[in-house]
Amino acid sequence: MHDNAALSVSIRKRLPGFTLDVAFTASPQETLALLGASGCGKSLTLQCIAGILRPDSGSITLGAQVLFDSEKGINLSPQRRRVGYMFQNYALFPNMTVLQNVAAGVRAPSRDEKIAAAKCWIETVRAGGLENRRPLELSGGERQRVALARMLASEPKAILLDEPFSALDDYLRWQLELELSDTLRKLGLPSVFVSHSRDEVYRLSDKVCVLDRGRGEAARDVRSLFHAPETLSAALISGCKNYSRAEALPSGKIYAPDWGAELTVADKIPDGLRYVGVRAHFVRPAEAEGENVFDCEVERVVDDVFGTVIMLKTAGGDTGYSLLRAEMQKETWNSLNSPEKLRIRLAPRDIMLLR
Repeated sequence: MHDNAALSVSIRKRLPGFTLDVAFTASPQETLALLGASGCGKSLTLQCIAGILRPDSGSITLGAQVLFDSEKGINLSPQRRRVGYMFQNYALFPNMTVLQNVAAGVRAPSRDEKIAAAKCWIETVRAGGLENRRPLELSGGERQRVALARMLASEPKAILLDEPFSALDDYLRWQLELELSDTLRKLGLPSVFVSHSRDEVYRLSDKVCVLDRGRGEAARDVRSLFHAPETLSAALISGCKNYSRAEALPSGKIYAPDWGAELTVADKIPDGLRYVGVRAHFVRPAEAEGENVFDCEVERVVDDVFGTVIMLKTAGGDTGYSLLRAEMQKETWNSLNSPEKLRIRLAPRDIMLLR
């Protein structure tokens, strides 16, 4: 359908409060996620790729076509970039019907060809029967499908998705995620997907670039981010709840002062070690003394929907990240009979070493 080509981005843009500095390549057949907290520069990056915002320096290429190059003075208009952009609020024309909205995106010389192509795209996204409705008469999921059809009707060579599920109720997201994932795979285009939801990113993306206050880390395989993050910001954005400052000891162990614990680790200690992290479900009760075993005081117990959250005071204290968060199945916690003290073990393989 398309002469598919990779989308390569390497740009800098100075803004009030921070500088956007991001570089990545999204290959054909690949969905790359930009993941980070609100205000970190994710949507701004999409706007630069689409041509809505001009970077201060760098380049953006789509295969052999240069979309932007500060040194060569190239800055194609949004219309010439052939990049499909789906906005957070879908940005449908409120006074047009669904058919008219989608036809507005079609590149065809005659009105009849536009209408015929629009009808095909409406069927492709399973929005048949909605042709004569206006956006205000549609549900959130229907609006998303129509916005997707309009974007695809322009026959883009790359796709940008800005938090496409943020306006949807939770029960709708799962089905529409699956549909969108299937559509992207069929098209085989490079896609860049913005989200602050690590769950969405894990399910939908092949690679991920973490943004922290405008600065993008190197893009990496999405599963390696969640199983082996390399920096504190990547660990936190991937859902790690526990971390401490860390220092390497001559013995080959590490000391975590915020937990007051000396720890054996499985991985090679990296240069520039600054922190250690451990996920809450890896903080486990210990039955006896041993490696990486230490006593904590139970500070607070929170009954969650499918489990129990236990806040633990360590030897490092009871404030900030000296507290450890443990997450257990309700049965596991109940079997401990609500203790005031809890002996825990952190397995060496579960300890993340972070720069």
